[in-house]
Amino acid sequence: MTFKERYGNTALVAGASEGMGAAYAHALAARGLDLVLVARRKEPLEATADAIRKTSGVAVQTISCDLALPNATEQIAAAIGGKQIDFLVYNAALSYIGPYLSTDLATHTDIAAVNMVTQLAMVHYFGGKMVERGKGGVVLMSSIAGFQGAGYLATYAATKAFNRVLAEGLWYEWKSKGVDVIACCAGATATPNYINTNPGKASPLEPTPQQPEQVVEECLRTIGKKPSFISGAGNKLVSFLMQHIFSTKMAVNMMGDGMKKMYKIK
Repeated sequence: MTFKERYGNTALVAGASEGMGAAYAHALAARGLDLVLVARRKEPLEATADAIRKTSGVAVQTISCDLALPNATEQIAAAIGGKQIDFLVYNAALSYIGPYLSTDLATHTDIAAVNMVTQLAMVHYFGGKMVERGKGGVVLMSSIAGFQGAGYLATYAATKAFNRVLAEGLWYEWKSKGVDVIACCAGATATPNYINTNPGKASPLEPTPQQPEQVVEECLRTIGKKPSFISGAGNKLVSFLMQHIFSTKMAVNMMGDGMKKMYKIK
């Protein structure tokens, strides 16, 4: 059975303008799925859509939407009308790097809105329709930062823990209903957003950042086989050490010390 036969004709990718989201869009188009691409920034979103239209025969719809808004899911549903979504990738995420108190509460609540609240609404709406049909797939992007506390990345890391645990719970609930759910726990990935933060080297243990396409292909190969996974051999090794060899206190200290070194935080 091909990927398209297993899941259906149309995929929605939230956070699709560049980086990992664009990589998912290209990979799903290569598998023959039509696309609905959602992101806040219109110009890079259209550039990604145009590139896909030029290299594949799939239909691509773009929706410019701020996923921090409480009615974001309603806006997206209205824009697609009666179009059926068979595969959902929630890749959208906000982050803030720095001391928790060095930015205002609105920044943290926006991170929570995009990374958790809108994700809940979209999975409830589109995933619910998949369950009704008895067919579909859902990818929630998580991070190895979510396996323990991460100083100077505290709110983002907490939301990534939420993403993983949500996906694992839904994997169990929906596995008998024809809908596959997976959390993709990525490490450092060479996306434009990551590169623009200008990170230094945190530790000799730190794996080389993966390319977005590597993460995406591993995820699309793995969905349907397990509730969550860590992408990349280097990330799997580091996560094993952090979760099973080091104490929680040591792991949290290593994360905080690494962030402090990477971003020269005083």
